[in-house]
Amino acid sequence: MTQHSRRRLLFGGAAVGAGVLLAGCTSNEQATPTEAQTKAAEGGGNSEPGKQVTIGFSAPAADHGWIAAITNNAKAQAAAYSDVEFKTVEAGADAAAQRAALSTLIAQKPDVIVLLPHDGKELNSFGLEAMAAGIPVVNLDRAFPDAKAYRLQIKGDNYGMGVAAATFIVEQLKAKGISNPVIAEIAGIDSLELTQERTQGFNDTLAQHNFKVANRRAAEFTVDSGQREASQLLQALPKIDAIWNHDDDQGIGVLAAISQANRNEFFMVGGAGSKKAMEDIQADNTVLKATVTYSPSMASSAISLARLIGQERGMSDLVELQVPKEIVLASETITKENASNYLKLGF
Repeated sequence: MTQHSRRRLLFGGAAVGAGVLLAGCTSNEQATPTEAQTKAAEGGGNSEPGKQVTIGFSAPAADHGWIAAITNNAKAQAAAYSDVEFKTVEAGADAAAQRAALSTLIAQKPDVIVLLPHDGKELNSFGLEAMAAGIPVVNLDRAFPDAKAYRLQIKGDNYGMGVAAATFIVEQLKAKGISNPVIAEIAGIDSLELTQERTQGFNDTLAQHNFKVANRRAAEFTVDSGQREASQLLQALPKIDAIWNHDDDQGIGVLAAISQANRNEFFMVGGAGSKKAMEDIQADNTVLKATVTYSPSMASSAISLARLIGQERGMSDLVELQVPKEIVLASETITKENASNYLKLGF
C-alpha cells in the first residue's frame, strides 16, 4: 500500500492514520447522501449529546454534482446530531457575493462556521474576521492561505490525486511496453489552487519516469465544459495513449466527446470517484479504466468536527484534547478490481 492509498491526519508536519470515511463524487444530479457518508458513530464517546452548538454553513451553489454532494452531506450530517442547529447562507454567484452573505453569519454569532469558499484566497479576509470575532472557522476544500484564518482546514489531497493518476497511467503504459507515450490532461478550473496542485502532482510523477503531457485543456467541472474541451483535445491529437481527466462530473462530457469522435485507442483515468464513474469502470465498456478519489464526504466530517470544536471536545480516538488543525484525505485509486468495494460509498 503506497502513501497515497491511505487516509492521513496531519498534526503540523506529522502524519498518523485516521478513520475518515471516503465516498465518491456524483453526476450532475443532486443525490441523497448514503448512510456511510453521514452516519454518526453509534454509542458512547463523541456521539453522545453534548452542549448545543449552532453551526453556520456556506458553499457555492451546485453547478455540478460534487458541490451538490458537499451541501447535501453537510445538511445530513448536522441532522444526525440532536445537539446541532444548522444555519446555511447562500453563497451567491462569486466570492464577493459569498463574502457579503457571510457577514450576516458573523452577526448571528454561531458557535462555529463551516465554509467552502468560492475562492480560498479571496475569502481569506472573512476567515480572519470571523476568527477575530471569536468564531472558529472550519475551512473546507478550497484552502485559505493564512493559517490564522481558520481553526481547522479539511480538504482532499489534490497533489496526491495527480500522483495517483500518473502512477496508474505509468504502470499501464509500461505494462503495454509504450516508451514514448502521448499523454493528455483535461483539468478543472485553472484559477483554483487545487487544480494547479493536481496538475503539479501529475507532472512531477510523470517526469520521474521521463514522461510528459503532450496537450492540456482546462474545463470547468461541468459536463458541457468537459465535452467542449475534450472535443478540442481530440482534434489536436490524432493519436493518444492516455488521458487524465481531473473531475468525473465533467468526465461525463469528456466520454460523450470521445464517443462522438469514435476514438478508443487510449485509456482514461478520472478524478473524484463518482458512482457513475465507478459503475463505468466496473462494466469495463468505455475507455475509463480508473478514477482517483476526492471525496465530498469531507463535508460530513467537517460538520462532525465543527460540532466537537463548538463543544470544546477532542476526537475520541486521539490522545490530544482538541481537534487537530489540519486534516487531509488521501487520494485512492479505484479500478475494475476494487470498484465493488467503493460503490457503497458513492452517491
